[in-house]
Amino acid sequence: MPGYFFGEVAGYPVGAEFADRKEAMLAGLHDNWVPGISGRPNIGADCIAVNRGYVDDEDHGDWLLYTGAGGNDPSTKRQISDQDIQHRHNAALVYSEENGLPVRVLRGPRGEKPFAPKIGYRYDGLYKVIRHWSETGRDGFRIWRFHLVRLAPDEARPWTPDDQTPAAVPAWRTPRFDFADTEIAYEPPNGAPAGNAEPERATGIVQRIVRSSKVSQHVKELYNHTCQICGIKLDLPVGSYSEGAHIRGLGAPHDGPDTVGNVLCLCPNHHVLFDKGGIFLSDELVVYDHTGNSRGRLEVHASHAINIECVRHHRTHHGY
Repeated sequence: MPGYFFGEVAGYPVGAEFADRKEAMLAGLHDNWVPGISGRPNIGADCIAVNRGYVDDEDHGDWLLYTGAGGNDPSTKRQISDQDIQHRHNAALVYSEENGLPVRVLRGPRGEKPFAPKIGYRYDGLYKVIRHWSETGRDGFRIWRFHLVRLAPDEARPWTPDDQTPAAVPAWRTPRFDFADTEIAYEPPNGAPAGNAEPERATGIVQRIVRSSKVSQHVKELYNHTCQICGIKLDLPVGSYSEGAHIRGLGAPHDGPDTVGNVLCLCPNHHVLFDKGGIFLSDELVVYDHTGNSRGRLEVHASHAINIECVRHHRTHHGY
């Protein structure tokens, strides 16, 4: 299998041009010259080609709405069947999202103006996958959409050629006792990065959705910080801990309400599973895992009116 490199490829800075996809592949930027996504499940996607391969693609320069792989007629570029999140290329993009891996973007001549090159392909820098979801595309079939944004200079800086090792190489770290300073040091084998014992701090500006802490706190207190799915309550030295999980996500593309009916009281594990589509709810508030197996009924307080439309939105946008 090829070694997947995340970040810039030595000798090909932003703006590097290629006659075609095959030339970009031979340079090591992409693993093939036909599919748009380069990568594997449990390894990640290191590169995507943006060349209007799917009618639902959107290119906004510094951010993209990229359509996942599968269900596409290559001759017409139209969807003829539903996409599957477990498709190897879609799973690769999800892995990059979950693990914060950068994705190289190659733009081709059939892409949207003014961002596409007139001829050939151009390497346009590093992006990150910040979210993904399922929806019905223009052709009436389910597609998976991936929202990518360009990395800021400080974010892109660590992903330089000198720091890159093939993703297939294990990154285990073994302890070594250094008796000179009586501290435990670490030697990364197989070329794994040593990391930074004194990382720099950076200041940035972010946009965030303002959530009502009163809404979340009300729901958590309603259940005495006990998870509505597993019944576990986490007791810490400073008190009980639980998390308020929005059923329909706040902000684009979901634009869910920050109301009591759109919030669940969950433990951290089930919050992650719910947010990432590992579990979902039926209209009857039965919990199912991603394979369709029932995990029992959601515990619901008599005064907690859950918004079923939000439940349906969550289920639909995770492909169920």
